[in-house]
Amino acid sequence: MNAKILPPISPRLLRRFAIFQTRLGLWRLKRHFALRRLAWRWFVESAQAIKRTVDVIGSLAALLILSPLLIPISALVRLDGGPVFFAQTRIGRFGRPFKMFKFRSMRPDAEQRLAALLATNQHGNGVTFKIKNDPRITRIGYWLRRFSLDELPQFYNVLIGDMSLVGPRPPVPREVALYALADRRRLLVKPGITCTWQVSGRSEIDFPGQVRLDVNYIDSQSLGGDLKILVKTPKAVVFGSGAY
Repeated sequence: MNAKILPPISPRLLRRFAIFQTRLGLWRLKRHFALRRLAWRWFVESAQAIKRTVDVIGSLAALLILSPLLIPISALVRLDGGPVFFAQTRIGRFGRPFKMFKFRSMRPDAEQRLAALLATNQHGNGVTFKIKNDPRITRIGYWLRRFSLDELPQFYNVLIGDMSLVGPRPPVPREVALYALADRRRLLVKPGITCTWQVSGRSEIDFPGQVRLDVNYIDSQSLGGDLKILVKTPKAVVFGSGAY
């Protein structure tokens, strides 16, 4: 049997190896990796700080600009019976629960009636729940959902730091309990008011499709990418694409 001949080792590589065996060389190697870790940490924290700044400025501007809508919407919801606002427990970054605020678009007993409607779920995997002509939705609630006006109070969630302008939509605890391990990657970032799949089909995209788009967003997120999603959101809202 012929012995396998290994390629010769570069003299330059041998000199580096020899240097790293000395105390000075080992110190230089450790310093190199420490500086790289510090640079990466600075880059990540700077990106998060910029995103948070955009969130605060954007949510404040949205609340001020949209404030003329808040009072008439509140009055219409109140006339439909029940409280104006609906605070629902959602799961945020790293699995932290928080209260997400919406204008109420469903009847007060909507949560209690959910179990009876699960069999009609049009997202067949059973993780997310969506049906057309949901009988729990109120008359004004239909129009609020059609144009996503029920989501306006979530700008307050962005302002206080529970959410971001752009990010995966926050799931309810019932959904997270059904997540596979890979699905939990959606919880690595703050949830958002809008996201990739909301400007690409909204409720028409099934849960695996939502996870795929959310993970792609997380892996490639940038300020420019967030701005593109924000620019596309008004068109998706106005035309109500995929809204139930």
